Amino acid sequence: MAEQCSDTEVTFRLARRRSSVPRARAVLRAVLEGWGVGRDVAETGELILSELVTNALRARAPHDRQVGVRIVRSAEDGLLWLEVSDAGAGRPEVRAPGRDETCGRGLLLVEALAECWGVRDRAGGIGKTVWARLKAPGLAPVPGGEEVAAITVQVGQRVRMWGAWRTVRSVRSEESPAGAPSIVLGLDEGPALWVDATEPVTVRRDAAPG
Repeated sequence: MAEQCSDTEVTFRLARRRSSVPRARAVLRAVLEGWGVGRDVAETGELILSELVTNALRARAPHDRQVGVRIVRSAEDGLLWLEVSDAGAGRPEVRAPGRDETCGRGLLLVEALAECWGVRDRAGGIGKTVWARLKAPGLAPVPGGEEVAAITVQVGQRVRMWGAWRTVRSVRSEESPAGAPSIVLGLDEGPALWVDATEPVTVRRDAAPG
C-alpha cells in the first residue's frame, strides 16, 4: 500500500481484495485522529469510505488495477473530502433495493451521511473517481513545519509521517544495499523509517530537540 502524506492530504492505493476495506478504514481513522477530527465525524467518514471502497472493488476492472484513495481536509472551511478512484467503466447510481435484497444500499448510505457527493472522470487515466464531502468543524489548524534533510533530524523532534506527527526516539546512520548513506528514524509509533540521508522530511518548527 503506497502512501503519500502532507499536512492537508493523504493518498494511498489498495489492492483489489476484500481486506482492503478494513485497511482503508484503519488509515482514515489514524489520519483523522492526527487532524483532530471528533469521533462522530470520524465514524461517519469510516462508513462513507467503506461504501466507496466496496463499490470500487466491485467495479469491473482488471485484477491488477489498484483502487486509489485520497483524503483531503480544509481546516478553514471545516470540510473533509473522501475520494476513491477505480479503473472500471460506468457510473454508480443510487438504487432503491427491495426489502429482500441484501445489496445496493451503499450509495443510499453515502447520500444520507455526506453533505454532498458526486462522480468525475479519473484524471489522467481510465475509470472514475467517486467523492464525498462532509462537515468536520473540529479540524485542527495545519501546524507549521519546514522541510529539512533527513540527516539533520534530531531525537525529540516531531516529523510528519503517515498523515500524523511522530516524535523521533532514535536516529542512526546506515548504508543502503546500494551503498548510499541512509538514516533510520525510530518513531514513537509505527515501524522505523529508512530514508535517504538527503531526502527532505517535514519537521515541526515548534518542536525543539529533547
